[in-house]
Amino acid sequence: MAQIERMTVVFPEPMAAQIRAAVEAGEYATTSEAVRDAVRLWSDRRQMRANDLERMQQAWEAGKASGSAGEVDFKVLRQEARQRLAELNDDRDL
Repeated sequence: MAQIERMTVVFPEPMAAQIRAAVEAGEYATTSEAVRDAVRLWSDRRQMRANDLERMQQAWEAGKASGSAGEVDFKVLRQEARQRLAELNDDRDL
């Protein structure tokens, strides 16, 4: 079994009430279980952010390494984007 460390955490009353309500509703057996679940979600979210940041950094580096795209005609770019958006909206209407 994993080693356990006791910690004291102080919550504002509205948060504490939410945790107690979740336990009373049977969503969790104890307040500790509810807090552990919250910490797991927080940890997962931090990992997802780190993964997203790594992917963005890789994409940035790949983009820089690919060289210049040359001149960009923003009028044409906007028209193409509007066309793709219109096509997406048409597909949703089906």
